[in-house]
Amino acid sequence: MNRPLVAVLSGAGISTDSGIPDYRGPNGLWRKDPEAEKLVTYEYYMGDPEIRRRAWLMRRETQELGAEPNAAHRAVAELEKSGVPVRVLTQNVDGLHQLAGMPERKVLELHGTARAVVCTGCHARTPMEEALARVDAGEDDPACLKCGGILKPATVMFGEHLDPVVLGQAAAIAKACQVFIAVGSTLQVHPAAGLAGVAADHGARLVVVNAEPTPYDERAEEVLREPIGTALPELLQRLSGKRE
Repeated sequence: MNRPLVAVLSGAGISTDSGIPDYRGPNGLWRKDPEAEKLVTYEYYMGDPEIRRRAWLMRRETQELGAEPNAAHRAVAELEKSGVPVRVLTQNVDGLHQLAGMPERKVLELHGTARAVVCTGCHARTPMEEALARVDAGEDDPACLKCGGILKPATVMFGEHLDPVVLGQAAAIAKACQVFIAVGSTLQVHPAAGLAGVAADHGARLVVVNAEPTPYDERAEEVLREPIGTALPELLQRLSGKRE
C-alpha cells in the first residue's frame, strides 16, 4: 500500500526548545529588540560596518549556544525512518533537521543556512566556523579572503529573494503531498507561508501546529496549540500508525 507523502513546513517555533529564540512570537527577538532586525536586513548589513560587526558578534553568541535537535526534530526524522515519505521545507537556517537524522536531500532550506558564509562579491562559499574563528582572532568584520568582498551568512536576509529553484521544488512538493504540516510558523512570511495554501488547494490535509493563530487556521483540518515538543511527536506517531 502506498503511504501518503507528508510535507513538513517548519518555522522558528520548532527550534525554540533547542534554545534558539523565534522572531515574531510573544517572546520573539524582534519584540524584545526591534533594532536586532537590522542585523539580518540586507540593506542595513551591506551599508553599515557597525551593523556587520554587531551581526558577527550575534553569530558567535548563537554558535556558543551549541543548539541540538529537540524532540520535534527527532520525531520528524523518525517518521521518515519508519518508511513514511517525508519532505521537510524549513524556514529555519539552523540545520537541526539534518542533525536529527533527516537526509540532506529530503530537506529544503527555504531561507538558506547559517552554517556557511558567502561572499557578496565573488560568491565564494566557506564554512561559518572559519569566519567565526577569524572573529575570535580579532577581526570584527572579516572580509572575503579571495576578493576582499563583504561576507554574509548563506541565508536569505530580509530584502533578498528566495532561490527560485529551491522555491520551485518546495511548491512541487506542496502540490504533490497528501498531508501538509505547518509547525512553529506564523505563516506570515511569504512566499514560504503560501506553500500551506498551495497544498490545501491541491487537496492535501492541512495541519497547523503553532502556539499563536495563523492566517491559514481556517483552512486547516486540524489546529494544535499544545507545545510543539509534545504535540508534533504525538501527531507524527499517529501518522506512522504507531498510535491510534
